[in-house]
Amino acid sequence: MIRFTKGPASAPRVEKPSHRFAIGQMVRIKSRIGMAVKDVETFHVKATLPAKDGSPQYRIRSDRENHERVTTEDNLEGVETVAE
Repeated sequence: MIRFTKGPASAPRVEKPSHRFAIGQMVRIKSRIGMAVKDVETFHVKATLPAKDGSPQYRIRSDRENHERVTTEDNLEGVETVAE
């Protein structure tokens, strides 16, 4: 007797969350209750990383710091740049 099993083609597809911010884009960390926002510091997105708990991650860096940070997209907001 031959039995046919359902293969991977019938498995439900899980969509990967897409990154909202692009490499090189300026972002800022959203303020949190109880935390001071010092000078509304801005960061540049250096790299996109895989999602953590369903939220895409980013490697970001400020021009005023010597290190990079990793954070999830839900902690970031875009910064509008004004063209002169």
